[in-house]
Amino acid sequence: MDQIPTEVLLALEPEELGAKILFNLRSRFGHNMFHSNNLASELPTEYQAPEVQLAISEAWAWLTAQGFVVPEPGTNGQRGWSRLSRRAKKFEDEAAVQSYGVATQVAKANLHPAISKKVWMAFIRGELDVAVFQAMKAVEVAVREASGLSGKQVGVALMREAFHPERGPLTDDSVEFAEREARMSLFAGAIGSYKNPHSHRNVPLDDPNEAFDIIMLANHLLRIVEYRRKLSATMKDSSE
Repeated sequence: MDQIPTEVLLALEPEELGAKILFNLRSRFGHNMFHSNNLASELPTEYQAPEVQLAISEAWAWLTAQGFVVPEPGTNGQRGWSRLSRRAKKFEDEAAVQSYGVATQVAKANLHPAISKKVWMAFIRGELDVAVFQAMKAVEVAVREASGLSGKQVGVALMREAFHPERGPLTDDSVEFAEREARMSLFAGAIGSYKNPHSHRNVPLDDPNEAFDIIMLANHLLRIVEYRRKLSATMKDSSE
């Protein structure tokens, strides 16, 4: 492994250090097998400290748990030889590896169908800005379809009209005015903050945790829209 200053190594989370180890293994072994004992014997003297050894062990365990390092098929695997998995060879950079680690914190099945495939895959590939934009675009599309408003209204204007506290087709008349107004602001603020900037200019987004939080916000907004749409349909049926 390329030598990292011990103070830096100890500050890394297991997935961060694991990503560095993974790309080091890719550059050294490619499709070939390797043995953890051989790798351990190559570590520099500075890495022999117990706390450093623990950090490396945690990162290695993370790589194994994610299925990035797998046993070599056959008898070699039984003797402790390993290789990188097919998935481990697909990542473009360390950020993509970390994105995958963050994404596994929540099951894909728990995401709204509108973002469970396209957004999830962009996030896994490390395309964080694409994932965030697609997530918020899905919210915009869902609001337009559920509200029945004209396609001429987009972005923040669409949110404010759809959830207008007095006339919005998706507003909830059963709650206080202030709450209806707050929900309108929630949708308008989310679209204005996280979709529009990515529509008009290049906005750097390199933190998987931040991107994941925005995607989960979009997921929550989609659930609200779905609930309001179903409730409106039920009320319409009961009035006929």
